[in-house]
Amino acid sequence: MTGLPEDYMNDILVRMAYHNSAIEGNTITLPETVSIIIEGTTPGNKSIREFYEIENHKEAFHYVFKLYAHSEKLSIPIIKKIHSLLLDRLHHERGKFKSTQNAIVGAEFRTATPEETPLLMTQWVDNTIYQLEHAKSTEDKLTILSESHILFERIHPFSDGNGRTGRMVLMYQALIEFGVPVVINSNNRAIYIQSLANQDSASLSKLFLQSIHYEKERMEHFTAD
Repeated sequence: MTGLPEDYMNDILVRMAYHNSAIEGNTITLPETVSIIIEGTTPGNKSIREFYEIENHKEAFHYVFKLYAHSEKLSIPIIKKIHSLLLDRLHHERGKFKSTQNAIVGAEFRTATPEETPLLMTQWVDNTIYQLEHAKSTEDKLTILSESHILFERIHPFSDGNGRTGRMVLMYQALIEFGVPVVINSNNRAIYIQSLANQDSASLSKLFLQSIHYEKERMEHFTAD
């Protein structure tokens, strides 16, 4: 058990699926996301790809919260499994590190090569866990998560779905550290993208902290008598 109210869990799932997909350009609306996730309906005017981008968050979400309930440490297999669930029916290399070089549109830096990726990701996991275990304050943890998230996106370990996977991993890390998820609101997309591009961990930390405060307040609405 996660200790979180069931209604709040459904609320997180819907909002996370919507915002996580909208940041990547998915045009399915929040009400349509509710219909897909909660009611199991399919919008008639949207592409199959956009539908699956939303739908796949359900299994990935339940997997992450199962890990959280058992306090599982982040690992390469966990990251690959999250990616596999998010990219189900969308990409033939789901759950596998990239096999060809990729790039981020508009970015001035080079992402990791396929050959570099396994070692860099192993180091990424080990360093993130070590730093969080030795963090002395909430501010330290937010800085670590921000810098870690930036580095994940710069490595760009998968052929597709790096943003969605990175933010789902971030959500899991925040759950472990703070008891609530970090959900990047799509209204903050420009700030978020700019922070990643500029490696601005301070700006990213502010977004994360805003989300944590919001989630704690929102959770209270679902636990109030």
